[in-house]
Formats: sequence, structure tokens, C-alpha cells
Amino acid sequence: MSRADKAAAIADLTEQFRSSGAAVLTEYRGLTVSQITELRNSLRGNATYAVVKNTLTELAAKEAGVSAFDGQLVGPSAIAFIKGDPVEAAKGLRDFAKAHPALVIKAGVLDGKPLSAAEITKLADLESREALLAMLAGAMNASLSKAVYLFAAPLSQAARVVDALKAQKSEGGAPADTAQPTDNVADVATAEA
Repeated sequence: MSRADKAAAIADLTEQFRSSGAAVLTEYRGLTVSQITELRNSLRGNATYAVVKNTLTELAAKEAGVSAFDGQLVGPSAIAFIKGDPVEAAKGLRDFAKAHPALVIKAGVLDGKPLSAAEITKLADLESREALLAMLAGAMNASLSKAVYLFAAPLSQAARVVDALKAQKSEGGAPADTAQPTDNVADVATAEA
């Protein structure tokens, strides 16, 4: 590989690191070309999976400010550059690694923060962004419904009390809560004697 080709490859990898929200370093030793193609197809839409040269990748990562892969670029390496949902891409890598144990997830970076292989697995266990947003919307809707009920309850109680008082007044009776003055003081006095 000529010097110009190496510089172009480093520039391309640097741009991939900078434009991706996340990246996952894997070792693909023992995978066939058709299995790698299957993995690329399963990640399509969320990530691109590229076989990389270790020394060029190390230089590009340093140039892009990524330190998560320091000391990890050993053996046949490939990187999933994630531009879509990182949870979906992590799920795709985890599921493929379960079906094909030759794929080893080594490390990753998400929004500039390094991730270990265990943290990538935890990321894969999360719900997708759309599912989390749907749960949040449902919780917010339930909270708003409860708030509407709480604000409306005192008003409806007051309206029922007013209606009951109006109905009682139209019947000609006095409300049960109010005490009626007695005109018969003598009746009260004889009752006491």
C-alpha cells in the first residue's frame, strides 16, 4: 500500500469515527466471507461493518480523539461504525455473536465514552429508542389523565353539592345541615320538666 493510499485510508477511517455516534471493535477470526456478509446485512440501516488494518485504525482513532481501542487492535479486526440506533446495532452484534461464537466483541465507544464488551452487552439488553419513547409517552399520558381527574374532581363535587342544594330549595325544604330556630319555647321547657 502506497503512502498516499495509507493517508487516504486513515482520513476515511478518521471521518468514519467522527461521523458515527458509536463504534464497536470486533475480532472476526474464523468467520467466512458469507458470514461477514450476513453480519453486514443484519446491521444495515444502523451501522456499517468494515474490516480494518490495525495500524491504520490506531492512527485514525488517535486523530479522531478515540482512545477506547488503545491496546485492543490485535488480530483480525473489524469495526461496526454505528450511525443509527446504537441499541439496535448492539443487539445485532450480540445476537450474531451468539449464533457465531467466532465473532468476538472487544470494545466500543459511544458518544466519545469508551465501552467494554460487557457494557456493549448491557446496551444490547436495553429497549430500542422507539420503545423507550413509546413508554415515556404512555407514562406522560397517564400522568396527564390523572392530573385532569384530580383537577376536575373538586369541581364536579362542588357542582353536585350546588345541584343538591338547588333541588332541596326547589322542594321547599331547608337544607339538612342548617338548624331551624324553634318558636315554641314552651314546648322545650315542658319537655325539660
